[in-house]
Amino acid sequence: MDEETLVMKRSVFINRFDLDITLRDASVDLGNRPTRRMLAAAAIGMDVEDSYFSTVELREAVEWVHEGVAGAKLKLSMILGNECDDFQRCLYYILAGRGVVQMLDDLMWLEELLKARGKVAGKLAKRRVATMPLVKPYVASEPDGPVVKPDRDFRQGASWYLDPTLAE
Repeated sequence: MDEETLVMKRSVFINRFDLDITLRDASVDLGNRPTRRMLAAAAIGMDVEDSYFSTVELREAVEWVHEGVAGAKLKLSMILGNECDDFQRCLYYILAGRGVVQMLDDLMWLEELLKARGKVAGKLAKRRVATMPLVKPYVASEPDGPVVKPDRDFRQGASWYLDPTLAE
């Protein structure tokens, strides 16, 4: 690679704020449990608003299922059966089977990271500060493989009831 090409490639990243820096740090922080590191890594490159609202929607659905809210199972299965990119499915399956308390705790943790990321993005946009381009992590906007069939009364596995932290 000649020097001019190298300078051009580097210039894309000079004097630009990396909106994903907190997610990158969280994804390699050994102080975070593995599921949190995976969640942070899964959100890298996602649109600022889409990632936040998708996480909130998923967390709410999981919370509602846990609380026994009418229609919550259908809502969760519709999210997992949506014909869009796999981001929400990715988040859910990172946490599936870990216990509902940990699932909710980890989703709320990610939600807070993404909320702070969104606030920073908004302030930078108002000040017209350049940011690094977000590299879309998904190749296509449709699912890559089978999706969940919406079901208003799916069977909940043991992780919804036998979570060891529920007894605390």
